[in-house]
Amino acid sequence: MPVKNFRVETDVDGVALVTWNNQGRSVNVLDQTSIDELEEIVEQTTTDTSVKGIVITSGKEAFSDGSEISMLQGMYKQYVRVLKEEGEIPANQMLFDQSRRLSLAFRSIETSGKPWVAAINGRALGSGFELTLCCHHRVAADNPKTQLGFPEIKLGLFPGAGGTQRVPRIVALQQAMQILVKGDTMNVAHAHALRLIDAIVPAPNLVREAKNWIKGGGQALARWDEKGFGLPVGPVYSHAGKMAFRAANAMYRRESYDNYPAKRAILASVYEGVQLPIEAALRVESRYFANVLRSKVTQGMVRTQFLSMAELQAGRRRPQDVPPTKVKKLGLIGAGFMGASVGYVSARAGIEVALIARHQESADKAKAHANSVFNDLIQKGRASESDRDETLSRIIPTTDYAAIMDCDLVIESVFEDRNAKAGVYAKAQPLLKKGAIFASNTSTLPISTLAESFTEQGIFIGIHFFSPVEKMKLVEVILGKKTGNLALATALDYLDQISKIPILVNDSRSFFANRCVRRFVSEGVEMFLEGVPPAMVENCAKMAGMPVGPLSLADEIGLDLRLKVMRLTEADLGQNAIDPAQKQLMVELVENQGRLGRKNRKGFYDYPEKGKGSKTLWRGLTNLQRKHLDSDRIEAEELKQRFLVVQAVEAARTIDERVVTDPRDADVGSILGFGFPPFTGGVLSYIDLMGTTNFISVCEMFEGKYGPRFAPPKLLQQMAEKHETFYKSF
Repeated sequence: MPVKNFRVETDVDGVALVTWNNQGRSVNVLDQTSIDELEEIVEQTTTDTSVKGIVITSGKEAFSDGSEISMLQGMYKQYVRVLKEEGEIPANQMLFDQSRRLSLAFRSIETSGKPWVAAINGRALGSGFELTLCCHHRVAADNPKTQLGFPEIKLGLFPGAGGTQRVPRIVALQQAMQILVKGDTMNVAHAHALRLIDAIVPAPNLVREAKNWIKGGGQALARWDEKGFGLPVGPVYSHAGKMAFRAANAMYRRESYDNYPAKRAILASVYEGVQLPIEAALRVESRYFANVLRSKVTQGMVRTQFLSMAELQAGRRRPQDVPPTKVKKLGLIGAGFMGASVGYVSARAGIEVALIARHQESADKAKAHANSVFNDLIQKGRASESDRDETLSRIIPTTDYAAIMDCDLVIESVFEDRNAKAGVYAKAQPLLKKGAIFASNTSTLPISTLAESFTEQGIFIGIHFFSPVEKMKLVEVILGKKTGNLALATALDYLDQISKIPILVNDSRSFFANRCVRRFVSEGVEMFLEGVPPAMVENCAKMAGMPVGPLSLADEIGLDLRLKVMRLTEADLGQNAIDPAQKQLMVELVENQGRLGRKNRKGFYDYPEKGKGSKTLWRGLTNLQRKHLDSDRIEAEELKQRFLVVQAVEAARTIDERVVTDPRDADVGSILGFGFPPFTGGVLSYIDLMGTTNFISVCEMFEGKYGPRFAPPKLLQQMAEKHETFYKSF
């Protein structure tokens, strides 16, 4: 058959060079067409007696990014259809057969009787890396930027085309588990040290060296097909094998709390598979892969962390009637930690930054932050001194507001005080050039009320960064009631320039992310006030899938800031807007005990000086509890569920109030912004996957026991009556 994505050229020595070059794509992926063509090429080269061996390489900068995710989604949709029309057994068989096809194709390369060499010229990930592993020899171009590995575990998937069976037959079990379960990538030097790569050669010599291995008598026999093959450190039941699985199970439990089916499936697949011949082992792997592929966890993770995230990055909500904009110069008013960090990421993206503070010393200190970040990167080999010097040359620290006169975008990042912000606006507004946009980095105060200080409110928008800015990909873009399309387009284009992922929210107090995360922190504090041991509060939150406990997060935010926000909310909305018991606790900690959080090394935790141990819960905490519950009589599962439900019901309220209008914004925002457990698919997918009716039942049960913060909004009741989900309704 004519091939579209591969070119096959056989030289005079009978070595066929297969060059993979997906048409119409920037990278090679294993889509349906590529798999069809690869199967055909394997069959043709196997039966063609003139072909002595095959080298497969890429015609693009990278070798392959793995399987096409939409193809895997299509398999799941077909499974759902067959399940509905024909029943569970035919649906399961169909999914197993479909999901095993790539594994069989790779095995046919391995057993073709002709030597195959992978000439790896760049990045090889997921099933792209699995393709190289089924080849009899692997040669990589000497490129320190090339990454190899199986990152799909971060989407709830796992290497299902032989990866879980070939890696532990090459690499010692304990190292193999790390590679498979953690999903971290490695460079070619590391892969070569582990024998996952057989040779590293200069890039110009790559194909020639691959061909030379075949011409030099390279054998078409995988080591695990040799008689008497044994695992690198002995069988599963050997001392080394038992130690490896004990360590792997401990790592899995510590890092995932058994919330991720794909990680559990990897452990099971490896454990069972390495005790079997490779043919049977690959069938075991395929069964686990098909089971994971049909799980709700995997579907939710793929939808949110791959498809929805890609749509947000592509500027899905950008006004189409505004021509593309580019921020050449950025004004930053406020040189605290947040302002300094925004200045650093902007300057590194090639934007000139005017960094304005009340005192020159503060402005200089903010620029020094960028220097410090760069020095750390240089030490780790992730940046050069020339990168640092070029970036720092773009940051101009000053006290003179006139520096914003030629800025395309100005961002205010002073502390959360209306009067302080109003003073900034009064100074800045007369200096803005025509067409410039003004943004506030406020985390709490409604954008529409802040914009009242502006004559032209259409140029005012919220751009809420998350700390630490250097690491956090998410940014909330907040629309005031009068924000115009130019302001929105400029904000989105700027965030694209600095490689951030935006979610779009309408104006409200605390917007979306902070509304939800404050519910999480408040629920933890509420449990503490109920008498739950502080360690149990923290551990149950992590068992639920949150990255840190609520008391730890409160310390990171700052207990003094939490008290300040409470007082601002009380002043704006009245006494009923806050919990008096929680306010009293914050007053005690902040004003009576002088415990501000991590910033002064005293909060719910005690913090040692840098490099002198780990933080520990403050011993005096139990004295602040009115009662003490017996941990043996507390249902840990209920605490875990409370943490997730209280955030999810708040997210549902933001949809009901039209603060968020698209569930993709909420789900991506919840995972990237405040660490809502990825295995749920996000804060609204959590409701969808549980079922709206079931979620309401849980809410009503908690409402009866713990109060109205769990009351489901009317929107959820309406959705339940119509058997709707967020992704179908919105």
